[in-house]
Amino acid sequence: MRKHILCYGDSNTFGTDPVHGGRHPDDARWTGVLQKILGDGYQVIEEGCGGRTTVFEDELSYGRNGLKTLIPCIASHNPLDLIIVMLGTNDLKKRFGATPWDLGKAMEQLIDEILRFPFEPVYPKPQILVVSPVLVKEGISKSPYGCFTEEAVSLSRCFAAEYESVSKAKKCWFFDAAAAAEASDEDRLHMTAENHAKLGAGLAGKVLEILG
Repeated sequence: MRKHILCYGDSNTFGTDPVHGGRHPDDARWTGVLQKILGDGYQVIEEGCGGRTTVFEDELSYGRNGLKTLIPCIASHNPLDLIIVMLGTNDLKKRFGATPWDLGKAMEQLIDEILRFPFEPVYPKPQILVVSPVLVKEGISKSPYGCFTEEAVSLSRCFAAEYESVSKAKKCWFFDAAAAAEASDEDRLHMTAENHAKLGAGLAGKVLEILG
C-alpha cells in the first residue's frame, strides 16, 4: 500500500520561480523531486500557497492564515503517513512584528492542531516533520517584496533553533532546509530549480528515515 505524504507550505512549496516568473514545473519543485526519488510506493501531496503564514492573519492577502486552512487540507487527504510542514518565511513580514519566540510558538500551534485532529480510530496518526525554511538573503528590502525589511534576514536565522526546540518538545521530526538549499540571488526569497532539487534530495533521505 502506498504511503501518503502531505507537504504543507508557502510559495517555496508552491514553487514560485524567481528567475523566469510564474511557477516551476511539477517535476522541478522539491515535492516533485521528492516523489521521483521515493518512487511509486509513495504519494507526495502538494499543498503550497504563496503568502501563507503559520498563524498570522494577513489583512493584505486574504486566506493566507495557515492555521485556519490546515485542518481542511488534512481532512481532504486522509489517510496520511506523514505531514511535512514548511512555513514561517511570511511571518517575517514587517507588519507582523514577530520575534524569534513568536516564530517558535506559532509553529507549536500548528503542531498542536495536527495532534488534536481525530485521526483515530478510522485512520492512523501520521508522523510530523517540521522543516525550518531557507534563509532570507540580504538585500530583500530592495527586492520586489517590499513587505520584508532587512530585519527578516537576521530573523530567518532563528528558525532552525526555534523549530528544532519545538519539534523535540512535541516529539516530532525536524529538518533544516537551509542546510540543504538556499534562496535565489534574484529575489532573495524563493528557490531556483537547482535548489528545489537539493531540498527534495535532502528531504527524501529524511522521509526514508521516518517511513522506511
